[in-house]
Amino acid sequence: MGEKAKERPYYEKIKLMFNWQWMLVIGVVIGSFISAILSGDFQVGVWVPSLWASAFGDSAFLRVIVAVIGGIILGFGARFAGGCTSGHGISGTLQLAVSSWISAIFFFVGGIIAAHIIYFVIA
Repeated sequence: MGEKAKERPYYEKIKLMFNWQWMLVIGVVIGSFISAILSGDFQVGVWVPSLWASAFGDSAFLRVIVAVIGGIILGFGARFAGGCTSGHGISGTLQLAVSSWISAIFFFVGGIIAAHIIYFVIA
C-alpha cells in the first residue's frame, strides 16, 4: 500500500495485514478446488451457466465484468449499511437492532424481486 493511502483515516483505523482472514479466503479457494477434483465435478471452461447464456450470450468475459461490478457495488453497500447481510441478518436481528431488522427485511424483498426478474422476466 502506498504512503498516501496510509494517511487516509480509514487505513489509520483499519490496518491491512496478512492474517487469518486472508488464510480463510485462500483456504476456501483451495478447499473448493480439491473438493471439485475429488468429486469429479471439476471442468475447465464452464464459465457461463445456461440461464446466463440464454439471456446474455455465452461471453465469459462479460460475465466476469458483471461479477466484478456487482462485487464492487456489494462492497459499497456493505460499507454504507454498516455491515454485511450476515452481520445484520444474524447478529443484528438477534440483538433486536431496528436497523438490522429493516435491512434484513429489505434483503429478502430485494432477493425475491431479483429472483422473479431473473427467472420470470429474463428467462
